[in-house]
Parts: sequence; C-alpha cells; structure tokens
Amino acid sequence: MATIGGDVTLFEETFTVTNYDQSKYDRVARISATSADNQTIMTLDINIELFQCAVSDNLHVVLVTSLAHDGSKDDEKGWRDISKGRSAGSEATLADMFDYVCHGKIYKFEDADDGQIIKAYISFGGLLMSLEGPYKKLTPLRVDYTYLLVKK
Repeated sequence: MATIGGDVTLFEETFTVTNYDQSKYDRVARISATSADNQTIMTLDINIELFQCAVSDNLHVVLVTSLAHDGSKDDEKGWRDISKGRSAGSEATLADMFDYVCHGKIYKFEDADDGQIIKAYISFGGLLMSLEGPYKKLTPLRVDYTYLLVKK
C-alpha cells in the first residue's frame, strides 16, 4: 500500500478490528482494533450509517494535517466545498481515496509510568478516538486539528 506524502502524515497504520460494540447508540459503534505489529491499540467511535465494519476486518487508518495532495493548508472553504461538486474541474483530495473521513482535534495525551507508552485522544465532533502505543510511533501527534482517513 502506498503511503501518503511526508509532512502531511501524522500517523499511518493498518489495524484489525478486535471488538465491535453498538450497545449505547443507534448509529454509532465503538470499535477496538490492534495494529498489524501488535504495538498500537485503537479505540474509535464510527457512524455506522456512513461506514460499516465488523470484527476481524482490516482497516487502513491515517491521520493527516491536510487533504491536499501537495500538503498545502486547506483554505477557508472547508474540505467539502459543495459548490465544487464532482465536476471535471474540481480538484481531487486525499479524501477521495478513503471510505470514511472525519475532521477533528487531537486534544490530550497521557504518558504511562514507564515512559515508553503514550495515549493520544482525538475528538471528531463528539466521536472519540484513542491511540495507545510506543512513544516513538506516536511522536508526530501534537495538539492540533487533524483529518481521520479510513478504508478497508
């Protein structure tokens, strides 16, 4: 799988869904997943009307600072400029390559006692995500706005 451009990418990993819980809300499920190298654990709330998955599904998850292929900052119009539509003149973005896209903010970090593990918390308009893993893998994350890109 090709990786996404350099400075734009904060985190990229393939996960296998290990738990699926839809008991609290009608349209939201909380999934738990483990990275392919078993070093990172992800918990993610997903809108199941927009993206469906099940236990044992493999998900390619990416956190980026911009959806532009060249890494340029998004303009004031937002990432889903409805006036552009899907006409021949509209510019393609990274969102076009993924099944599920959210915009949110990395808002909190917790360090483990041993200093080797870190946990990052991200909110996508109330849908929450946490990533727990080695400090070295999660170092690029910082308190900032980010896009979540997911595909099967």
